[in-house]
Amino acid sequence: MPESTHNNQVKSKKRVTDHGEVFTNEREVNSMLDLVKQETERIDSRFLEPACGTGNFLVEILKRKLTVVEIRYKKSQLEYERNAITAISSIYGVDILEDNVEACRNRLLKILAELYKTHYKKDFNEEFLKSAQFILSKNIIWGDALTMKTIHGKPITFSEWSAVNGSMLKRRDFQLDKLLENVEFDDTEMNLFSDHQEPVFIPQPVAEFPLTHFLKIAEND
Repeated sequence: MPESTHNNQVKSKKRVTDHGEVFTNEREVNSMLDLVKQETERIDSRFLEPACGTGNFLVEILKRKLTVVEIRYKKSQLEYERNAITAISSIYGVDILEDNVEACRNRLLKILAELYKTHYKKDFNEEFLKSAQFILSKNIIWGDALTMKTIHGKPITFSEWSAVNGSMLKRRDFQLDKLLENVEFDDTEMNLFSDHQEPVFIPQPVAEFPLTHFLKIAEND
C-alpha cells in the first residue's frame, strides 16, 4: 500500500480517489515486518513492494539490513560497501505516481549515504553512492503492478544483482510478468532444484550484462 513520510493518512482526496493512496505509519510498518523478522535481517533476502509509495516499508527493511551490515562489517570499509550494495540491491518497488518513485529512491539513498558517512567520512567514496543510486534507478520503477507495465506501456523489468567473486556483480534483467505468469511444466524433465520431484519454473532473463566491479556498474549501462 502506498505511504507517505508524513503522519497524515492522505496527501489529498484526489490521490485517494484516483489511485487509492493511503499511508502506513512507522509503528504499523514495523509490526508487520516483525512477522518476517528473520528475512528482514538477511542482507540478501529480496523484497518487492508492488505499491511502494514513498517507501515506508522499504525504508524500514533497508534500515534493518544495514544494521546487520554495520554489526558484521563496519571494521572493513570494502566489506561494508560490498554488503551494503547487496542490501540495497535486494529491495524492489513499483508505484504508479512519479513523485512517489522519486521520493522513495531519494529516501533509500539518503539513509545509505548518512550511515556510510558516519563510518567513513574521511575515506568517503563517491563511486559507492553512484552505484547505489544506479541500482535504485533499476529497482524502484514508475509503473502499475496490476498491469505489470511501466507508465510508458513497456513491461516492468527488474534487475537481479548477484555478487560473484567478492567485488564483482552480475546483472540479469527479468520481466515481472514472466516471473509471475503460470507456466505449463514438462513432468518428464528432471527437477534439479527439489528432492520431491515437483515441477519448478526457471525464469529466463531478457538481458544479461558482463561481470562488473560493484563500484563501476553505473558506468556500464
